[in-house]
Amino acid sequence: MPAPRPIAVGSLDDPERARDLTRMKRLATGLFLVAAVVFLACVLLGEEAGSWVGYVRATAEASMVGALADWFAVTALFRHPLRLPIPHTAIIPRKKDQIGASLGTFVQENFLTRAVVEEKLTTIDVPSRLGGFLTAPGRAERLAGDASAVVTALTQLLRDEDLEPAVAAIVDRKLHQTPAAPVLARVLELVVEGDRHQEVLSAALRLLARFLQENRLVFRAQLGDASPAWVPDWVDDRVFDRVFAGLQGFLEEVGADPRHELRRSYDARLRVYVHALRTDPDTAARVEDLKKELLEHPAVRTWSGSLWTNAKNAVLTAAADPESELRTRVAGMITQLAHSLQSDPTLRELVQRHTHSIAGYLVERFSGDLADLVSSTVARWDTDETSRRIELQVGRDLQWIRVNGTVVGGLAGLVIYTVAQLLS
Repeated sequence: MPAPRPIAVGSLDDPERARDLTRMKRLATGLFLVAAVVFLACVLLGEEAGSWVGYVRATAEASMVGALADWFAVTALFRHPLRLPIPHTAIIPRKKDQIGASLGTFVQENFLTRAVVEEKLTTIDVPSRLGGFLTAPGRAERLAGDASAVVTALTQLLRDEDLEPAVAAIVDRKLHQTPAAPVLARVLELVVEGDRHQEVLSAALRLLARFLQENRLVFRAQLGDASPAWVPDWVDDRVFDRVFAGLQGFLEEVGADPRHELRRSYDARLRVYVHALRTDPDTAARVEDLKKELLEHPAVRTWSGSLWTNAKNAVLTAAADPESELRTRVAGMITQLAHSLQSDPTLRELVQRHTHSIAGYLVERFSGDLADLVSSTVARWDTDETSRRIELQVGRDLQWIRVNGTVVGGLAGLVIYTVAQLLS
């Protein structure tokens, strides 16, 4: 069993309480001493001084008895009176662990119940309070910064050498498990439906025309090398110019005519290919083989392995910059949520209802743990220190028991003595 743990200094200590407790002890002890002095004086005076001495003596005597009895009762809560091991004294030090267990059970059964928590929540407008909290000036920005700090701390705890292969394996497995043909078919369908494939063709024709023009001399040289040596150069020039001009003209014609036959043929073939991707197993298999070949390429494997590092670095950079798009968007989302919590009836009802459910679940799930926390924490406290600090908290009020015992005891003694005199 671990050694008792001292209560944190200052957790319950209060110099003002200590002074009040000391004053009350002095008052209670002072009243006892006054009663003792009066009693002693009455004994010394004797009955010869008058009949009144008996009444005063009985009152003082009963006050002393009441004061001593209540002193014993109050002291017995915290320590052995006069350091004597009298049974059933030093109750708090002796029963500290049982008190802690009882306190934990009391809290669990009377406070940490679904009925109590839900009844309290019905009196609280949770969405408005939460919305008001979030709309405080600068709160959204601070929460966005806190979220960024949490993300940064979390990424620093995670080891890159563990996560990089794990992320790469997840991506690789997902890509291998996803059929490529339906995905490619859907992409091409979107392209065709938006007529984007014709735009792609027009761009390709323009690039091809530019490429031919920029490399005209290269193509002319290739024709010269392939032409027989006996053919004059001027013949080669005329043939090349006519072929080159015809090719450029054709490209320009196709690019300028949206209804050109080549475009219609291209459109029809692309649609047939999309249909084949969805219905022809051979076409789908060829696409799948191409996908696997690409995934096995070293460059793709390097890319998948760097996904975690690249994503982490991008997030950390954005999280560290108060002016980043990430921080701005998070702050904006918090602000929007705050306004919705205050104005959107549907969201307000949802939050209020789920708050009840969540709070009830948490109470039922963790009330036993919280009760155990109370009892185990009290059990770890140092016995003497616990007793001293509890006395510091409630001892001042308990000293009034001594004061009241002195006064009430004296009055009771006076009444009893008076009745005895009347009956004698």
